[in-house]
Amino acid sequence: MNYWLVKSEPAAYSWADFTRDGSTDWTGVRNYQARNFLQQMQPEDLVLYYHSVSDKEVVGVAQVVAPAAPDVTAEAGSPWVAVRLKPFQPLARAVSLAHIKQDARLGQIGLLRQSRLSVMPLRPEEFDAILELGS
Repeated sequence: MNYWLVKSEPAAYSWADFTRDGSTDWTGVRNYQARNFLQQMQPEDLVLYYHSVSDKEVVGVAQVVAPAAPDVTAEAGSPWVAVRLKPFQPLARAVSLAHIKQDARLGQIGLLRQSRLSVMPLRPEEFDAILELGS
């Protein structure tokens, strides 16, 4: 199993929207590095759901239910892909970016090193540390 983090602006598509919908295709990614990460995602991989811009906090865990397929929001024949995600569980309490920055276990997390990237891998120990902070 692999672990990931995806970002969404809560005003555009929040955790509440996601849980209401029950699943979603993670569309609209237009960065080649993030696209490559989407292509690596496999069913049952776990994904931290991060509210970016305004809230700046991890709010829940999603699960990949279908591997990368062409992004229906992109021009036909383009290289862009999307994966299907479903909500797995909310965190008992959100984990803020400030808390992530303060935790020595998370000093190398992609969220701090490549802050503008919307999809990124996590090491298992980073995933577990955030779950611990959110419990």
